[in-house]
Amino acid sequence: MTRQIGGRTVTDGRALNGSTALDQQGAHSPATTIADVSQIPGIRIAHHTDEENGTGCTVIVCPAGATGAVDVRGGAPATRETDLLRPEETVDVLHAVVLSGGSAYGLAASVGVAEELERRGIGLDVQVGVVPIVSGACLFDLAFANPNVRPTAADGARACALALDNAPTPLPRGNVGAGCGCTVGKLGGPTRAMKSGLGTDVEQAGPLLCGAVAAVNACGNVVDPDTGEVIAGMRSQDGTGFVDECELALSMAARMPLDPGHDGSARPPVRTNTTISCVITNAQLTKAQATKVAQMTADGYAHAIRPTHTTNDGDSVFVMATGEVEVPVDVVGILATRALERAIADGARSAKTSHGLVGAASL
Repeated sequence: MTRQIGGRTVTDGRALNGSTALDQQGAHSPATTIADVSQIPGIRIAHHTDEENGTGCTVIVCPAGATGAVDVRGGAPATRETDLLRPEETVDVLHAVVLSGGSAYGLAASVGVAEELERRGIGLDVQVGVVPIVSGACLFDLAFANPNVRPTAADGARACALALDNAPTPLPRGNVGAGCGCTVGKLGGPTRAMKSGLGTDVEQAGPLLCGAVAAVNACGNVVDPDTGEVIAGMRSQDGTGFVDECELALSMAARMPLDPGHDGSARPPVRTNTTISCVITNAQLTKAQATKVAQMTADGYAHAIRPTHTTNDGDSVFVMATGEVEVPVDVVGILATRALERAIADGARSAKTSHGLVGAASL
């Protein structure tokens, strides 16, 4: 069966080698086609979007609890409850992941999500009540529109309530949620950057589902992982094409040191970039296995963003595994990587022109 996602034709129910996936008994196992990340069983997702001020947050909730993990590759992360997700730590359940704008201020949105989950009795039972386990990461969008408005605890709580109270519908993409203030291609400064946004993708191999949600606020250019074609990034002087930022950085190195303070006009301000994402899978994983999946999945950033994981990025990847399907860990990692790299491309492709920056969807 084929379906369309982001303009691509995708074949469902096929293993990575092209053969039909097998279930644990060795029989052919058909799986329901999942066309949108919001349809993954056990997961609820919603946005808070402030288009006027250029910021927002996206809340991914698993009310029953998921096995969680994280991989942080960027040099300037703004995160919450990432140490708790390490394999050696004792808490083995994750109730929500919050992707937010607002830089470190945006961590307040996670507090609101935790409070909303507590009001609903969702969380880790600690005898005297519940403690929802909520992890999150923020991206820097303060320089995009209004630096004085950031996602708040009330915004996080509202998005959490929307996720839980409404029937799943296709998740909006582009200039929404954590993608509202995203930009890319910033090595040449803000005048040659482009608008980016939030993207999603779902990949399926038999009963195995791997979905990804990514807010793409990278320093580098975003490319189609299948073709290498630039989707959005640093525009040429005449606005008709793109500049290869990797080659630009190397040419700059031949002329001057790259450390901060040398020709700052040619490079973005420090710590103003980050791609943050969450991979959702129905695989049965331990925390150690989920951590390996997160590590493998982070390669999706390198497949779709050039350059990536720089000192000016705070790239983070969360994993939420709902534990329904037992499959080899490496298969999960491969499929999740494919979902994430295509979600990143979708985030750039779905962005519309906003606050003076051109988006690929508006071209």
